[in-house]
Amino acid sequence: MSDLCDLTALELQTSIAKKAISPVDLWNACVARIKTTNTALNAVVTLDEDAGRKAAKEAEAKVVRGDPLGPLHGLPIGIKDLNETKGLRTTWGSELFADHIPVRDDTLVTSIRANGGIIAVKTNTPEFGAGANTWNRVFGATGNPFNTSLTCGGSSGGSAVALAASMVPLASGSDLAGSLRTPAAFCGVVGMRPTPGLVPTTDSVLAFSPLAVEGPMARNVRDLHLFLQAIAGNNHLDPFSRPADSGTGIAELKPANLRGLKVRFSTDLGFAPVSNNVRALFGTRIAALEGCFASLEERDPPMQGADETFQVLRAVRFIAAHLDRVRNHAAKVGPNVTSNVELGLTFDAEQIARAEAAHSDHYRRFIRFMDDCDLLITPVAAVQPFDKTQNAPTEIDGQTLQNYVSWLGLAFGITMTAHPVISLPCGHDSQGLPFGLQLIGKRHGDQRLLEIALALEDVLANSIETRRPLVDFAGLAG
Repeated sequence: MSDLCDLTALELQTSIAKKAISPVDLWNACVARIKTTNTALNAVVTLDEDAGRKAAKEAEAKVVRGDPLGPLHGLPIGIKDLNETKGLRTTWGSELFADHIPVRDDTLVTSIRANGGIIAVKTNTPEFGAGANTWNRVFGATGNPFNTSLTCGGSSGGSAVALAASMVPLASGSDLAGSLRTPAAFCGVVGMRPTPGLVPTTDSVLAFSPLAVEGPMARNVRDLHLFLQAIAGNNHLDPFSRPADSGTGIAELKPANLRGLKVRFSTDLGFAPVSNNVRALFGTRIAALEGCFASLEERDPPMQGADETFQVLRAVRFIAAHLDRVRNHAAKVGPNVTSNVELGLTFDAEQIARAEAAHSDHYRRFIRFMDDCDLLITPVAAVQPFDKTQNAPTEIDGQTLQNYVSWLGLAFGITMTAHPVISLPCGHDSQGLPFGLQLIGKRHGDQRLLEIALALEDVLANSIETRRPLVDFAGLAG
């Protein structure tokens, strides 16, 4: 029989409401799993057992009293260590904040608490989220649960690993260049980058940029939907946030009719470097989906110049967020943050203006591309998991990469379109490592995308070649 922590979030939510499961027992099961597996994985970097148990007891008392319960009531939620949590250490993976105890919750954490989630677990991330390999100088590297010597991806790597190992039923992520999509794919879980504004954020240094978003992570689509319902909303401090009556909200989830969908697929978006290994894996997965849709057409979206544009926009963002830290505390700021700031300082006003204009063109071209199709499918990442001591791939099949972001074109190309994306597990490779599909829906079509992902998840579950891979815990105990 599985431990309580292995049950889905939806099963746990239902059982807690029916008084069949105690939130205290669930908390204890999660703590036990963390203690059993975290030495090998290093996914959880801060754990407040006492605070979590106290919150679980309070959650249990509310159930007994018959109080109204939120959708996350009694569920331990892993919080990425980029989100401030009142009274619970938040470091941003930085030596500058190694002992920082916030006096407030950020907007995402506030929503989770308000909906009944228990917050006493923080998950690892690279310094300030800069990097697609989860490593920092404060806590070290997080290992992949399918092979602990390999990367789990980043920057939401700790959250993805905590989910895959059933340390928590749900975990938060954030995404700029695939920061929740890549770890989800590498660890065999589900992650969603929603349309900007659906999950409001009020702490972004560049509020009018749609590039960085918060998003839910889970082990299956129904759990993802449950989490998104709790954190989606309207907040006037987020300029992209929209009122609930705008028709872009999240409602009851029902699987889509796949046979009514017009679907396109692209191996590399027409510009991104992609390894021969991933090309072959993606080809077999697409072949397995033949006949599922009304049509399935190979077609690249028009993304000319996406790489150059994103490099400028990303670097300028890092100047806004981290220039003073790099100048004043250079010894305590890592190479990824420093290199981004230094790159940004090489661009002049003309280059930045041209990048902003190119971003607008990129968005409009992609809108037109999606006008007459329902879904675009691509691989999530250019390569499969690599050595966790390596910052990033420096080349792909002999093609030298410009910098540590260059291998993320499949993810950041979609980031610039402001469309919703789900990373969905789709079997494993010959080494037993998870493989993921990137499902891109229409802008503000988050609900529809979830319905499509749910239906596809059911299809993929019918084959051993495409179903979600599960972690073998035998080698993780320690």
